[in-house]
Amino acid sequence: MSGRKPYTRSMSGWWKRDPFFTAYMVREATSFIVAAYAIVLLVGLVRLGQGKEAYDGFMQALQSPISVVFHLVTLAVFVYHTWSWFQIMPKTMPMIFISGKRLEGATITRTGVAVAVVVTIVFLAFVMGVTR
Repeated sequence: MSGRKPYTRSMSGWWKRDPFFTAYMVREATSFIVAAYAIVLLVGLVRLGQGKEAYDGFMQALQSPISVVFHLVTLAVFVYHTWSWFQIMPKTMPMIFISGKRLEGATITRTGVAVAVVVTIVFLAFVMGVTR
């Protein structure tokens, strides 16, 4: 043995070397914002359980400029997160055949996005109808 160390390739910045891996890491990073928003919703639920005054205080806090900015950033992150997951859906699910032809990945992605948009609109219409 000559005392030389074997070559070891550096792992720092590995995800920056390929656009596919960069998109993967950005998609994974969005999950932290999704988790943060889940915590906000849990706090709202706890405040609701603590009574009207606590819940009103929570709702007032949501109207602060910092909260509004957080919610706008969260909305943008959720839209990207949703889009990116629908883009990888065709790669993660079994192949679908219709009339003997394989369903294209773009069709699966567009269908998933369309369903998400429709469900969001129906949900918003329901919420707006309930709160009037």
